Amino acid sequence: MNSSTKPGRRAFVKWGLASAGVPLVSDALGTLADGKAEPLDNGERGGTTVSVGSGIQMYYKEDWLGAPWLDGEPALLLHGNLETNEIWYGWVPRMAQQFRLFRPDLPGFGRSTAPRDFEWSQANFAKLVVNFLDAIGVASAHIIGAKTGGAIAMQFAATYPQRTRTLVVASGPFSSLDPATDNNSQQVRLGSSASKEEMAYFDKLRDETSPETRQGVAKMMSNFNLESLLPRISAPTLIITSDRSKLQSVETVLRYQPKIPHSRLLVLTSDAYHVAVAKADECVTNVLAFIRETREP
Repeated sequence: MNSSTKPGRRAFVKWGLASAGVPLVSDALGTLADGKAEPLDNGERGGTTVSVGSGIQMYYKEDWLGAPWLDGEPALLLHGNLETNEIWYGWVPRMAQQFRLFRPDLPGFGRSTAPRDFEWSQANFAKLVVNFLDAIGVASAHIIGAKTGGAIAMQFAATYPQRTRTLVVASGPFSSLDPATDNNSQQVRLGSSASKEEMAYFDKLRDETSPETRQGVAKMMSNFNLESLLPRISAPTLIITSDRSKLQSVETVLRYQPKIPHSRLLVLTSDAYHVAVAKADECVTNVLAFIRETREP
């Protein structure tokens, strides 16, 4: 596995020193592929690319802030629509002290490529995630997904249970979304406490997403339902949402979450639906506690 040190880690660590605790509110209790990792030679801060399919290159960052003589358990972080791996900046300082983080740009986003004939489906994304894990030599990982990345994470966990140690879904939809969701303002996504600079940054990520990717993902997310797959998720699962999410209500989440056998629900107090960003520190606090509990007899 390739490990890279990115500038600004000390700033990341300083940013993430504070911790916040929110109670869990509901309980429902490999073989290496041929893909070869190569450093990305374009000045990007320590990123790496791997081949995961014909015409598909996935760019990713790897973070480990633990003792250099240790090798943390792998955790895979999957971003949502209209963004890149950078959205996990608030998770790195504390998570990477205990887990080796892999943060890819999903195919078609950021610096990852998708061919013209790319199959825009959650099943295909899940298969490419398997190829990615094979390429970097990871047999299984803690799978964490936000928004569309959360839906892909659930598809992955249901289809590849042996590759899933635990599953965390932050505001991942369980069923079809209105295509107009793409046009939601950043204040709806990030909440009323988001700064102008933060909203401008996410506007920039949105505008940099290609029309082909936007159309493909919009079609994928407007016609799906994970309900039949949920009982097949065997990994311990934490579902995170917010009490005033405009993506899906708590009542909607409660119709689906109990169908996942070993799941629990965490509801955060927020008017943002992108809780992985808006409530990053509270998410990390609870995810660390959740994974720690799954290790107990």
